[in-house]
Amino acid sequence: MELGYFLSSEEQKPNQLISHAQTAERSGFKFIVISDHFHPWVSQQGESSFVWSVLGGIAEATERVSVGTAVTCPIMRFHPALAAQAAATVADMMPGRFFLGLGTGEYLNEHIFGYPWPGYDIRREMLIEAIHIIRELWKGDEYSFYGTYFTVHDARIYTLPDNLPPIYLAASGPETATLAGQLSDGLISTTPGDEIVNTFKDNGGSGKPCFGQIKVCWANSVEEAKRTMQKAWPVSALSGRLHVDLPTPKHFEDAVELMGEPEVPEDSIIGPDPDVYFRAIQSMQANGYDHIYLHQVGPDQQGFLEFYKKSLAPLLEQENLITDSA
Repeated sequence: MELGYFLSSEEQKPNQLISHAQTAERSGFKFIVISDHFHPWVSQQGESSFVWSVLGGIAEATERVSVGTAVTCPIMRFHPALAAQAAATVADMMPGRFFLGLGTGEYLNEHIFGYPWPGYDIRREMLIEAIHIIRELWKGDEYSFYGTYFTVHDARIYTLPDNLPPIYLAASGPETATLAGQLSDGLISTTPGDEIVNTFKDNGGSGKPCFGQIKVCWANSVEEAKRTMQKAWPVSALSGRLHVDLPTPKHFEDAVELMGEPEVPEDSIIGPDPDVYFRAIQSMQANGYDHIYLHQVGPDQQGFLEFYKKSLAPLLEQENLITDSA
């Protein structure tokens, strides 16, 4: 099992993201994932930088850690040909270290050009077509494509890495998990339990990496961590179509306001006790995730990274969940 660190583009400025990536590598994390958003979930998160510029900085600032998007949507805001070129460039900048995480997106980020927001079935078909285009362009030949959703005319990507990056697919339900098993090189999911992983493996994903997220908030006390979660990530209690179909941060803020005080789920991983984090990681591993990444909510990324290096990593090594993190 490998442990990773999540960079939240919605919460941190570009240079902070690059600095935290460098510190995470030095702290022993084996991989890093970064969100690809046009908007934050809510305005108080305050940021949403262009991820491909940040990835260039991370490529220069790190040496060993693997890095990938979680996730890029190549069907509206990015044409798949542009996503293919961007990913190929970053992969060339960090040889053997980049992976491309793809998904069907959220209206929050994809509506900005005014195109109609398709239902899931259409977005799924668009993603299938987009992945085909990306893989064809990565062959390095001149390529044209006239599909149901996309057109590519006389395109060729000249800057290609020696080794092409793997494509991992995000899934939150069994239908997308099935698609991920059939078309991708690995799975990315924020869904707990084992249903998504099992569906992925049963549909061609056996032996492929499974990336799972744990949202955490380290602080000096549980009470402080709870306050940080409520302020920095009040959308924790929202689920289902709300996450996918609301168009602006203001709509998310309105949805949170209707619920009253932002809810912090009872099973949230918060506070200073490393045993709580250990049990959550152990549970994710038992559910089939072999690449688990931690999303520290709030501004105190440095405090969390120090906690990981000094308290959590030694415990994980002692229990043989990870190898030496140094």
